[in-house]
Amino acid sequence: MSKHVLVTGAASGIGAAVAARFANDGWAVTGVDLREPELRATLSALTTDTDAHVADLADLADPTAPTRVVIKAWERRGPLDAVVNAAGIYPARGFLDLDAAVWDRVQAVNVRAPMLTTRAFAELAVATGRTGSVVNISSGAALRARPGAAHYSTSKAALEMLTRAAAVELGAAGIRVNAVSPGFVTVDSPANPVTEEYAAAVSVNPLGRRGRPDDIAAAVAWLVSPAAEWITGTVLRVDGGASAGTTTLPPHWPGLSEVQAPDPHPTQGATL
Repeated sequence: MSKHVLVTGAASGIGAAVAARFANDGWAVTGVDLREPELRATLSALTTDTDAHVADLADLADPTAPTRVVIKAWERRGPLDAVVNAAGIYPARGFLDLDAAVWDRVQAVNVRAPMLTTRAFAELAVATGRTGSVVNISSGAALRARPGAAHYSTSKAALEMLTRAAAVELGAAGIRVNAVSPGFVTVDSPANPVTEEYAAAVSVNPLGRRGRPDDIAAAVAWLVSPAAEWITGTVLRVDGGASAGTTTLPPHWPGLSEVQAPDPHPTQGATL
């Protein structure tokens, strides 16, 4: 039997790319999302074998949904080998306009749901003597706040700590828990739209291009693979170097662009 992965947020963007990567690697995929037409279209495009991949509709803000989708996937398609928590929401809202309802929904989808899917997966794995891997999709916003994203940045910072905490407690059971933190990735998402002006401002990085969903999917697949079997509790930043530093600041001393390595053998006392 092929390996089995559950991917939340699988209808589009990074989640869809992750689902496609695992399908291409021969895995069975259970995709979870709230948007039925998009989810079914994404999964139907993965393979001609209509029995290989399964769609499950769920609003992960519902506190019962994350556990339910894991149990349902396990029972319907067979034991899970991995869970990828790619679902996330980012309803831009200025700090003075934040209210409890908006705040709570972001935390519910972005933090509570990954905690519940991870717990449900680990419980089933332990009960059946299996091991497995969880990968959470974080964001550079976990490290750097920005206007309109207090709720989102907080949720991603919490998700990274959740990743470490779960890794510490589940490691003895053979459950590895890691995260991938993307830089700006170009996605066509009606759920989380951004303006081109915003995209241009946040997508500057040392490697000089915007990220693609496939960049993130490749990192996720590697973390789940045997090549990463001694890695847990890690946040892998896949951002073109954006978290290392910025290339947008002007030189802060004269002649910066002309600086050269010093001559290791300077001429002493030269005369004309």
